[in-house]
Order: sequence, then C-alpha cells, then structure tokens
Amino acid sequence: MSPRRTSAGGSIDRTRTIRFTFDGEAHTGHAGDTLASALLANGVSLVGRSFKYHRPRGVFSAGVDEPNALVTILREGVREPNIPATQIELHDGLRAESQNRFPSLAWDFGTLNQLGGRLLGAGFYYKTFMGPVAGPLKGTRFWMMCEHVIRRAAGLGRADYEADPSRYEHMNAFCDVLVVGGGIAGLMAAEAAAKAGKRVILAEQEKQTGGFARWSGETIDAKPANAWAAEITARLAGLDNVRLLTRTAVWGYYDGNTLAALERVNDHVARTPKGHPRQRHWTIRAGTVVLATGALERPIVFPGNDCPGVMLAGAVRRYAGEFGVLPGEKTVLFTNNDSAYQAAAAIRRAGGHVAAIVDVRKQIGDEATALATEAGVVPLTGHAIVGTKGGKALSGAVVQAFDADTGRLSGEARPIDCDSLAVSGGWQPVIHLASQAGGKPVWDAEKQAFLPPEPTQRWIGAGAFLGETGSAEALASGRNAGLKSADKRPSRAKLPETAPSALDLTPAPVLEIRGKGKAFVDFQHDVTADDVRLAHREGFVSVEHLKRYTTLGMATDQGKTSNVPGLAIMAAARGIEIPQAGTTRFRPPFSPVAIGALAAERYGDLKPERLTPLHDWHEEHGAEMTPAGLWHRPLAYAGAGETVEQAYIREASAVRRSVGLVDVSTLGKIAVKGPDAATFLDRVYTNTFSTLRVGKARYGLMLREDGLVFDDGTTWRLGETDFLMTTTTANAGPVMQHLEYCLDILWPDLKVHLTSVTDHWAGAAIAGPKARAVLERCVTGTGVDNETLPFMGIVHGEIDGAPVMICRLSFSGELAYEVYCGAGHGVHVWEALLEAGDPFCITPYGMEALGALRIEKGHVTGAEIDGRTTARDLYLDGMLSKKKPFIGSGLMDRPALIDRNRLRLVGVVSLDGQPLGGGAHLVESGNRDEPGESIGHVTGYCYSPALEKYIGLALVKGGKTRHGTRAFLSDPLRKRFGQVEIVSHHFFDPDGERMHG
Repeated sequence: MSPRRTSAGGSIDRTRTIRFTFDGEAHTGHAGDTLASALLANGVSLVGRSFKYHRPRGVFSAGVDEPNALVTILREGVREPNIPATQIELHDGLRAESQNRFPSLAWDFGTLNQLGGRLLGAGFYYKTFMGPVAGPLKGTRFWMMCEHVIRRAAGLGRADYEADPSRYEHMNAFCDVLVVGGGIAGLMAAEAAAKAGKRVILAEQEKQTGGFARWSGETIDAKPANAWAAEITARLAGLDNVRLLTRTAVWGYYDGNTLAALERVNDHVARTPKGHPRQRHWTIRAGTVVLATGALERPIVFPGNDCPGVMLAGAVRRYAGEFGVLPGEKTVLFTNNDSAYQAAAAIRRAGGHVAAIVDVRKQIGDEATALATEAGVVPLTGHAIVGTKGGKALSGAVVQAFDADTGRLSGEARPIDCDSLAVSGGWQPVIHLASQAGGKPVWDAEKQAFLPPEPTQRWIGAGAFLGETGSAEALASGRNAGLKSADKRPSRAKLPETAPSALDLTPAPVLEIRGKGKAFVDFQHDVTADDVRLAHREGFVSVEHLKRYTTLGMATDQGKTSNVPGLAIMAAARGIEIPQAGTTRFRPPFSPVAIGALAAERYGDLKPERLTPLHDWHEEHGAEMTPAGLWHRPLAYAGAGETVEQAYIREASAVRRSVGLVDVSTLGKIAVKGPDAATFLDRVYTNTFSTLRVGKARYGLMLREDGLVFDDGTTWRLGETDFLMTTTTANAGPVMQHLEYCLDILWPDLKVHLTSVTDHWAGAAIAGPKARAVLERCVTGTGVDNETLPFMGIVHGEIDGAPVMICRLSFSGELAYEVYCGAGHGVHVWEALLEAGDPFCITPYGMEALGALRIEKGHVTGAEIDGRTTARDLYLDGMLSKKKPFIGSGLMDRPALIDRNRLRLVGVVSLDGQPLGGGAHLVESGNRDEPGESIGHVTGYCYSPALEKYIGLALVKGGKTRHGTRAFLSDPLRKRFGQVEIVSHHFFDPDGERMHG
C-alpha cells in the first residue's frame, strides 16, 4: 500500500497495479489514477520548479487548472513537455520527467535566482539587462553579455527535435445541440435536448462523465450523485441521436457557433494501436451550445502559499473521493467560504486527520459547523494563515488573528504542525468559452465572481457556469432556472429546463493576506502580489498592460487560478472595485493543444499539385518541371547535354525566328455573366469594358482599394452579358475572392454570376512570325487571316474535330494566338498544332523562354506587380480611366503614390557580360565593399537571344529620368558586382510591329 493511499474508497481499481517512473525512479499506482494522484499516493510532494525563481512546487489542483505539476512525457521515442500531471492518465510503462531544473529536481542550481531578489521583479527583463557595462567592456550592453545564458534558462519543458510518430485525425461534426461539460447539469441538458428530438453532442474533458457528482460523495434524492450521473450517461449512450465524447476538451468558440475540440483518443495507453490516432481534433458546428463548464476554485494569496503541500481544498476533496489518496498525515484547511468544510469532512471520512480549519470569517453557518464537527475540529474563525514552513515539502503553517473587514492582522502569530494545507478562496465560473464567443464578463458583487457576458451567439448556460448553486430537490425533479437562454430569439433556441450543478458556490470575496514573504498570484510564472502593486506604481494599471508587464495569466494554465486574484489586487491598489479594473478577454485555446493535432493529417508536403491537361505530354518529351503557384509547368525542354540556359535561349530564338508553342492552361479563367456584368467589370478594372464589342478582348488592370496594382490580364466578351476574364496564374484564387467580395459586400444589387473555369479549359499560346501559317493548316470553321481575326479578336472553330476558341493576343511581342479547348481535348489539340507546325520547325517552349520573351518586350508579371507598385510606376497610367470611378481610384493619387522619386520600371543591360541576378540592388557608387544607398532592384533578368546580352527589368528611383545613365549592380549574396546601363524597359520591337503584323 502506498503511504498516502486509503484502504478503501475512490473509483480506482486496487486489483490492478500499474508501474511507472518519475525522474527515473520506479513507482506504482492503480488503474484509474492520474500521474498526479499516483505521485501523491507515493508521498512525492516535489514535482517541479517554477519558471523564474525555480522555487520548489507540488501538485496544486486536480484538473485542467494545474499551474505547478507540469511534466515531460517520454512516449514512443518522443518528448512531449509541459503536460499537467493532473491530466495524465496512468498506464503501464509511463515515463515522466520533471522540468526546469538542473542537475536534478531536488538540487537545482536555478534556485540561485532567488538571490536576485528585486532584480528579478516584475518587468525585470525590461530593466535589469539594459544598462551599459563599465570597465574593460565599457559601452557593452549588459543584455548582450547575458543573452545566451538567459535564453537557455527561459522556458519550462524542453521540446524534442525528433519527428512525432503519432497519428492525428481531424473530424467535422454538425449537431443541433452541443453540450460542453458532462457534469450533472450537462448530462441533464443533453438528455432534455435528445428527448426533444435534437441531434446532440456532449463533450467532457475527463475520462468519464459525472463531474463533481462522480467523486463528491453527495446524494441526490437519497441516491448517490455518481449513480445519478451513471444512469443518465447510460441512457444517453443508448440513444441514436446522441454522441458522447469523453476525454474531449472544447478549447475554442468561434463565429457562427463553430467550436474546436481535442479528443485524447489514445493518450491513456502505453502505445497507440497501429492505424489508430493518438488524438483527434474536432471542428463542431452547432445550432445551439449549452455551456455547462462548471467552476474552478480560487486560491488565497498569502505568504508562502506556493510551498509543496499547499493545494486547493476542492482538489484535496477530489483526491480523497475519486482516487483514495490523502494529501498528508495532518491537514490544515484555510478558507473564506463553506466549501472547504466539505473537504474537511471528506478527509475525515477517508481516514485522514484534519489538524485545523482556519476561517477568516468571524461566524459560520450551521451546515459548516456540522461538517467541522464531522471532521473532528472546532474552526478557528477570525484567523488567517500568514506563512508556511518547509522548503521542498510543507512542515507547518503560521496562523494569526485577522479582521476580514479591514484586512488587518493582530496578535501574535503561532505555528500549526501540518504536512498538507488545503486552501479555498471561493469559486469562479468557467466562462472562458462564453468570453471567446464575444462579450465582456460581468462582475457579480453578490457572488463575488465574474459571470458570463451578454451573448453574441446562440449559447445557453447551465449550472455552476452561471454561478448557480444546486439542491437535491431541484436535481431530483429536473426543474430549475439553472438553464438560461442566451439567445435573443429564445423560441429558436429554447430547450427543456434542466438542473444546475450540485456544486455549492457560496459567495466568497477575493482574498489576500499581507504579511512577510512572497505571496504568489501566478504560481507558474512566479508573479507575486508585490509584482502587481509594482506594476501599479509604474503606471501599468490597464488589465492588458498588467498582464504583459508581469506575465500574469500568460502561463500554460492561462490564468485559471491567478486572473481573478491578480485583478483584485490591482483594483485594491487603485482604490476601485474589481469590475472597474476589468478583466482580460479570454482567447483560445482554453487548454493547450498540440500543433500536431491542429495539423492532423495535414503534414509533410501539403502543397497541392495542380497539373495541366498537358502535364504527361511535357514529361514524356523531356520537360524539366517547375512549380508555378500551385501548378507544375515546364521550365524548359533541354536536350541531351543542354543546360537550362542553353535550352531556353534555343526555344526563345525559335519563337523569334519562326514559331513556338507554350502551355498556358494555368492562367486563371473566370466566367463573368449576367445583365450587370459589363457594369461590374467597369468598376473592378481601371479601364472600360462596357464599350468592348462582342468577339473582342481587352487588356485590363485591377487596383487594390489602396490604389496599388493588384492584377492584370485580358477579358474576352463572348456575348452581351457573357465575359471570360483571364488572370495571372498566381492570382487566380485571390482575384476570384476579390470579385466575390465586391459582389457580396460592395454591390450586392448587381446581377452578376461568377464561376471559376480555370480547370475547364486547356490553353496553348502559339507565337512567332509563322504562327498564322500554322493555324491556317489546322483550323477549320473559321478564318484566321488579319481581317477575320484582327489583334484582340476572337473566333470559334475546330482543330482536328475538337472545338476551339482562339484569341489573337501576345505576351511574347510576336504575332501570337491563344487557343483554348475543353480540358479533355488538350493533348489532342496540342499535338495537332505541333503536327501543323512541323514544316516550320515549331518548337515547344517553357517558362524560362516565356520569361525571356516577356523581358525583351517589357511586359510585367508578379515580380513587378509585387503589392507595392502603382499603375504609374509601371507606366500603365494610360489605362486609368478619367471618365469613371473604379476600385482604387479614390486613393491612387495620394502624394506618396505620385512622388517623382518612386521606384519605377526601367530596363537594365549588363555591361560586363555577366548575369544580373533577380533581387540584386542597383547603386550609384562603384565601391564593391561600400556600395552606398540602393536606388532600386532587379525584378527579373535573362540572356536575350534577340539582343545577345544579359538584360533585365528593374524598379528604380526616378524611372525614365535615368534612361541612358549607368549604375552598379550589387549582389553580395551571389558575390556579384558589375556595371549596368539603365534603358527603356521596351528592349525589343517597341512599336509592336511584329505582333500587329
């Protein structure tokens, strides 16, 4: 028998012995234990060290609010740090390690931090290390000397570098009613909703439902409360319209009644069964949410309140009732409310010894008196604990007379022998999810607690979440106002009434006992009451500033035990009431969630592979593929012994000389249809489309609302109310989102329908002096002569029996056409074009040749449309209509956007015969080592087969005004420095004679 295990009682299975290790030392526990209960049963009081001072810390709570007992679990070869021991179910072979200590938990060098005293107070990192150092290192910042050591000391558990072998799943679920919390209130709410025919999901973070009723020892209508819970659970489990999710913590409440939950599927076993997930992440969309999340016990702030052996009274009660574990041989209870008396009676019933009950109140009620009598003690009222004795384990407490009305101590302090101190400072409803859903928590002076905010979403509160107290009669009858609608349309959200929590939430003011020694508010981050007052003196009085200056509530427990006491101390320092001091908004997650669970199956190389209809053909014909946005496109078709540069020069030369063919299926294609389609396009484009004739295309430019260039492309008018918009490959998705936003939010009255048809079409651009000749050999049903198909004209015909749509437009600067066909005909049409071009030595070309051709012509792409350029920067201001407003027109003329010294588009020519390098800076100085201020940068470059030299496009201060001048290219990463000439960005055929020929 373990030293603190009771001989009977609890819900553990004493017939099953479980072996585990903590810091390499072997221990045993029983089935049903948590790591925390098993350590306590084995007499282990020291389980961790605090973050800043490395003070010894023991188990403080019994649930998700645990701030101290954080451990690292070694599982399947991987370390998982910062797991509360209270949340770890014991299993054979469990290996746990303490954290934040060196060389061992018992003897930790980090305790020397306590000698730092005032140097490590609140905000020490803003002050202590900021000053200069004197002596030989004069002028050096102290931080720079200490940074390495400080960063190594920061943190708690140590993360692993190994890949996590565990499998995670993601599930989407829909329900009429989601019940969060499986206590009595939650169970009754779920049953009521299920009987009303609703689809119900009940999520409970513990391994089984019942909550407080499971271990409290209370009775309801002469029946044990745990039996009540078990019966309701069994009925729910038998219903087809109910899903019970135990070991599932709902951690986030988002818009649209969408909630996030984490199910610990196999954390309680030594090894996850093959093919099964370790954890499952749920995204739940609910019609109505019932928040039955209960309440958490508050501590009392007093000197020495962090000594191992100091615990919450409710936790002591749970360890005795559920796990058959006594916190110590002699227990003292310190309280300001009645619930601690129930803990005292529970300790006595479990065979433990209650040394004293210290109550700050001068008088207590009959029920508390009866419970004290059952515990075998006479309460010491009008007194407070003012200190503790012991270092790595509690050995005693110090008590002194206390006036709760004035907060003053009097008389002499005297010691009480004890090895366990159970503390209760009242209860705080768990309102985190309601706060996440929107709204500010409301302070209830009578209940001395923050209650849920006014709702902004469809949730209903039940039980202790609302600050309600329970009664046997109400629980037995199933009738109580403890279920309250938080929907302003109750007829849609109404559920049958259910019971509240059985937990007795007697009002208790937030309490601090001021005496000698450190009194901790946030145990994990070592934030003391004096730190809060220091923040006040230094002006950090806002709740959010207090939090960040002191790190109060920023630990892994997210302030579950520290927020309210911290706010009360700040309010007292300011001389105001707690509601005036306010509260921080709770943000997800309510409890820590592994990144692996959030990612679930979405890990590794998750980039979707979008392949054009011609992809297989490209690979079969030697193309080297390259990513382009989400697509794979041919880089070049290099022959034997050919480099990529040699290949693209050959391909681009073939286009200029005769004819080439390139796959353009990746261009974004959006069908814009409806009576108001032309009006819509006039508003989103800078130029006018309502005047465009049917059967014609027009180049268009889009701006963002801030006046910067968003995207460019051509839009084809196929009918009076039928347009086909093309976008850049990378911006197809963002443009579609932008257009939908415009229709949904800006102009919902416009009658326009949008459809993304990118994947419906295969596209090929045929370019070069012989392009028309090739089409004349294979296109039927239409002519392609200059009169029938002029520049920017559109015709419909067939190629070898496949319907095609052809538009005469050019990205290369050559006579060129884009040929579109159904995706299923893509390869057929491509091969027919190649066959027709065979007499002209038609050459397939890839992205590199396409880039070379566009740079020679001076066309812009995403490298120039980078989210910082305007139409004027790119010399596209001729496309800015002066006759109509359009998106961006209101802000495009801001002074900074029309400044003459802005970076504007130019061409650059290498004067030393060497490549330029994308992203390289242009400078005016000729000094390689100190090149001076940048005047711009290269956006793209290539070797130009037409000019037979390296050229590039660049964005340079002053733009055209620098034409004919020289500069230097500075590219230290590539160790490149050389002279360039700045010229017009129209390198080749500036008048467009070739593409109009």
